[in-house]
Amino acid sequence: MKIAIGSDHRGFEQKNIILAYFAESADHQLIDVGTESDERTDYPPFAQKVVHLMQKGEVQAGILLCGSGIGMAIAANRYPSIFAGVVWNRTIARLAREHDNVNVLVLPSDFIANDEVIPIVNAWLQASFFGGQYEMRLKMIDE
Repeated sequence: MKIAIGSDHRGFEQKNIILAYFAESADHQLIDVGTESDERTDYPPFAQKVVHLMQKGEVQAGILLCGSGIGMAIAANRYPSIFAGVVWNRTIARLAREHDNVNVLVLPSDFIANDEVIPIVNAWLQASFFGGQYEMRLKMIDE
């Protein structure tokens, strides 16, 4: 799966942890849209870059990181067919995919330890959307 990943300055360190972990992956290719340092930056342009790659079909999913995760989720969810969810542990990551078909994982970097980042991402990647009643609920949002 191709996944776009972006962060602001507060998510920069954890973004690099994710990129390093998946650098050798045969199953997932990550495309880094920035930021390129831990110097202060705004989050909306990075959310927009991830979403645009998804909407063009160049990637199938996205990962966004910022301090609380909330700003990135708000920015990403402005676009059609984007279901961005703030996730802070493995259980929520799994449920986000299974129940809500979250296609943009948003990590609140200020509230997740570095050693928890990869297990959270993997829980999200390994889960599958249940469909059925859950799909019906998502259709209600679009209507």
